[in-house]
Amino acid sequence: MSVRQALVPADVLPHAETCIGFVNTAGWHASDHPVELLTSYGRLTGWAREHGLLSAAQASLLEQRARWEPAAAARVLTEAITLREAAYRILTALAVGRAPRDADVTRLNRSLTHALRHLRLAPGPVGLGYAWGGAPDALDRMLWPLACATAGLLTSADARQVGMCANHPCGWLFIDRSHGRTRRWCDMSSCGNRTKVRRHYARSKSQAPAQEGQASSTPGNGPCPP
Repeated sequence: MSVRQALVPADVLPHAETCIGFVNTAGWHASDHPVELLTSYGRLTGWAREHGLLSAAQASLLEQRARWEPAAAARVLTEAITLREAAYRILTALAVGRAPRDADVTRLNRSLTHALRHLRLAPGPVGLGYAWGGAPDALDRMLWPLACATAGLLTSADARQVGMCANHPCGWLFIDRSHGRTRRWCDMSSCGNRTKVRRHYARSKSQAPAQEGQASSTPGNGPCPP
């Protein structure tokens, strides 16, 4: 039974796609030099607000506290990136059929244990339900549902449907819900099209007679920023 099934109902946790979105907050993730998208605490709260983990009022409260306590906010940002990287490595391992590293599972367990301390029963529309407690201005509160939802994803059938974009070194992950699990790209309009353009260009070049001294460049080979 998953964390979602055993402890936290769906209306308290983000969807699996939100977990995938979180691990995809670095561009060219499979390269030697990933592009960090969570470059500030404000970027982290902005992402959390856009994905329903924080309300606008909660995000504003946390950003205000972050201005008062920049060192604490910086530590939470580092914690968020560390959690993301552990989750990313676990999910990538599963996507290619490898066992995840013990250190990454331990890191996720640490975040999960901390998150569950803040889970409470609270009155709901019909009886009692789960809700997140803790201080309203706790700088790391957006990480609590993320840690639990990531554990829920890893213990669900969706974990077997996680795939990685075939446009290396994009490295973005996705949940493949296609018939027959045929999805290959994080996004057909970006990585998919770019790969097809490169292949078409390579075929055309191999079929055309070589022209001495003619310079050319491969189209569609530039970065695909997330």
